[in-house]
Amino acid sequence: MPLKIDSAELRVVRLPLLTPFTIATGTMHEKLFPLLVLKGNGVEGYGEGVMDPYPDYLDESLAGAMDLLRAVLLPQVIGKSFDNPEALAQHLSPWRGFTMARACIEMAFWDLWAKSLDLPLKTVLGGSKSEIEVGVSLGIAPLDVVMERVAQHVALGYRRIKLKIMPGHDVAIVAAVRKAFPDIHLTVDANSAYTLADADVMMALDDFALDYIEQPLAWDDIHDHAELQKRMKTAICLDECIRSVADARKALASGAARVINIKAGRVGGHLESRRVHDLCAAWSVPVWCGGMLEAGIGRAHNIHLSALANFRKPGDTSSASRYFARDITNEKLETKDGLMPVPAGAGIGVTLDWAYLDRVTESRERFPA
Repeated sequence: MPLKIDSAELRVVRLPLLTPFTIATGTMHEKLFPLLVLKGNGVEGYGEGVMDPYPDYLDESLAGAMDLLRAVLLPQVIGKSFDNPEALAQHLSPWRGFTMARACIEMAFWDLWAKSLDLPLKTVLGGSKSEIEVGVSLGIAPLDVVMERVAQHVALGYRRIKLKIMPGHDVAIVAAVRKAFPDIHLTVDANSAYTLADADVMMALDDFALDYIEQPLAWDDIHDHAELQKRMKTAICLDECIRSVADARKALASGAARVINIKAGRVGGHLESRRVHDLCAAWSVPVWCGGMLEAGIGRAHNIHLSALANFRKPGDTSSASRYFARDITNEKLETKDGLMPVPAGAGIGVTLDWAYLDRVTESRERFPA
């Protein structure tokens, strides 16, 4: 039965981070993001955007995405009925790029649709896990701070430790961590900070039994990753390069990656995430769910997506309390012994803390106005 989107509310939310988070492209002190509420059939569906204020992760910015959402995408879907999320995604498909803006609507509709069926999101996506393995991503910091953070999270039972790296903060840090923790699952994430001219650094990292090296080269260059992977025994994992199932197919066919990081917001939503997941499964290539420091809505979506079978490596869906003193959801999304429960109930299984959300909302728009 078609599901009609009666109305929507679009907010910009600002949440302070407990600790500054530093990667190769800069330092974050807060999380500024759009939050979308779609209403229909007496229920609400929630989606959270992952675009940064400026295009320093990918070439999509918060300002551009908000303009497209309010001027084009939301007016195109409000008042219309869709048989399923696939029909809505097809409706949005003529627009080029802006995968994160489109994901915001598509993921909110998945939540709305699952709630209208009184089913968990993981079920309608095709997942079955009741809990998922979780890793942790640790930002760039002085060596003593990194070592302390690694020890803390190993003690908490996280199933994988990921270190952010950049030129000048790479081999020595990894060597120290590996020496102190010889048996942990260890990875590094360069966020596109290197080029093929830095192959000697990559070769040095090849000696530390890393599970994979994530996105060492340019955010839009599959070819050079294929060249680098030929030289390395350590698997390369692609993140920024993969914005569609077509990108994933080209990466796998060219030998550019042996692991793929799936971020639903990056690829346009759950439908394309599932396509990438299924393609990688056919190639016997494992996937895992990356994070963008999401608040509770985005984190819940990621957890449900990770319930699919080929999410075989720990993802970045760690405890929300690592990042925020208070989240925007009533339910606490917390890891225990390296496992994150998949929220129970219909849809994404979490509800909004409206009183706190109002306190951290920068702007609010309603459609129709």
